[in-house]
Amino acid sequence: MEHDFITARIPHRPPFLWLDRILELGPEAIRAETFIDPGLPLFQGHYPEYPLMPGVLLCEAVFQAGALLIAEGLSVPVGGVPVLTRIQGARFKREVRPGDTVEIRARIVERLEPAWFLKGSVRLRDRLAVQVDFSCALKRENRAA
Repeated sequence: MEHDFITARIPHRPPFLWLDRILELGPEAIRAETFIDPGLPLFQGHYPEYPLMPGVLLCEAVFQAGALLIAEGLSVPVGGVPVLTRIQGARFKREVRPGDTVEIRARIVERLEPAWFLKGSVRLRDRLAVQVDFSCALKRENRAA
């Protein structure tokens, strides 16, 4: 499951799409991966002598995986799009560098209408790099004509 599958379910697009491929997708959990392209312009300014993938962008990858999980379960975008409403905690355990491929996981812990509470992680070579708890809610689309 690749680019078209992903972009049909969440509104993110390059250069801000942080999911390359879905490895597994079930009703309560998702596993995806992304390649950290060494050519990303952000590495010119984020520790240029020792480039690191910003932790906030690794969290964003988890949030996008969670949004895709929710959207797939609801057949969204029919009624709206899942948006981040709360970051309850983030822990950064391992550096992610240009050229790395990371695995992104998210799972639904609880759903209290209209919110979802999720846990997610980024793994690098089967080792935890980032762990984050977060919440999403369904945003109804209001488009001006």
